Amino acid sequence: MPKELVHAVILVIVIALAFLFPKTVLANYDLQLYAFFFIVLFLGKKLFKSGKLLDAIIFTFVIFSLVNTTGGMNSPFFFLLYFLLFSITLLLEPVVSIPVTLSAVIFFLAFYPEKSGLQGLLSVFSLAFLMPFSLFMGKEYEKNLVLKRQQQAQQEDTFLFLSLIVKNHVKTIKKSVENFMGDHDLHEIKKSAQDMERLIDKFEKGEDVKKES
Repeated sequence: MPKELVHAVILVIVIALAFLFPKTVLANYDLQLYAFFFIVLFLGKKLFKSGKLLDAIIFTFVIFSLVNTTGGMNSPFFFLLYFLLFSITLLLEPVVSIPVTLSAVIFFLAFYPEKSGLQGLLSVFSLAFLMPFSLFMGKEYEKNLVLKRQQQAQQEDTFLFLSLIVKNHVKTIKKSVENFMGDHDLHEIKKSAQDMERLIDKFEKGEDVKKES
């Protein structure tokens, strides 16, 4: 099963639980429960090196349950859902924001109070309008990460080229010059210089020179 689908299913289940949360007795202990979740998050980061999925699960449940226990679509904390959508696109795969947003809209409409009025509906549908922008931002963030990894790999290749390949040939030339005895050493100097020139040309063309280290 694709990782994106697994993450999407997990977050949709978390959202469903967050909508059911206000109807349970646990809603009376919401602050204690939130504190427990953040302790779990802290320990997961420190002791188990937990990934970004745990962050997304805890923040999704906390924010959705907070909104639902303080008025739902008319909650003064509804704006936190906008930040949550952007956070999910950065923490997980950008495409995950699509099922998360759609499920949020569906659940809000399913639990829509009769007296919420038009303002509540506008708040809900604003999530759907925000989804393309958050998806775009998430994809741009992924592109930047790929470019950063490519730059790091290029820097590592450059360091390897300078520290191993070129440095070894320079040592050979230096040794031959210091112990110059005739044609044999001159041949070694010429060979090392030619090898260096050839490797530099290959490196500039982007060809692999690691196997010649």
